[in-house]
Amino acid sequence: MHNAKFIRYAAFSACVAFAAFQAGQVLADSANDKFFDAALCKPPYTMTSAMKIYDVVEALAKPDTSSLGAAIYKLPNQIGRDGFKSTEIFFANNAVGVLIEGERADDLAAKYGLKPETSDLLGTSTKGYSRELPADLQPEPGMAGPGKVSIVARQGNALPGKTLLACEFVQDF
Repeated sequence: MHNAKFIRYAAFSACVAFAAFQAGQVLADSANDKFFDAALCKPPYTMTSAMKIYDVVEALAKPDTSSLGAAIYKLPNQIGRDGFKSTEIFFANNAVGVLIEGERADDLAAKYGLKPETSDLLGTSTKGYSRELPADLQPEPGMAGPGKVSIVARQGNALPGKTLLACEFVQDF
């Protein structure tokens, strides 16, 4: 009788552990999709879309705010898409993205149809690429003023061994 109870308890515990693992994997896959989609401007950058991704990452990690005036969130698990891997989510002013492992700006540009940038952002990037979203995906002029949303890939000395892939809103001045 005692062995039967133990076997039922062990079987129940194994089922709970398996279910928790499966739920964790679904949440991880969902977060993976959300983070890479946000970096690829799916949906295009808005304060609302940025806040949604911010809420997801805030539940997973606490930010490091010590570099570039950005908040960088170290994830508990590695995420990836299209052969690019990351463990960090990036938020700064009007940008949200992922920090890709390695100096991969050229690879990201080739994969996502990005073109070389004409500026190095006052020396902060050694290599940068971008692509403006089509007009129908640009935000309506609003409180932030007119501007453009672009997908960007940048690498530089400030983030050695990493490449920023981000969706960025830049105001027109």
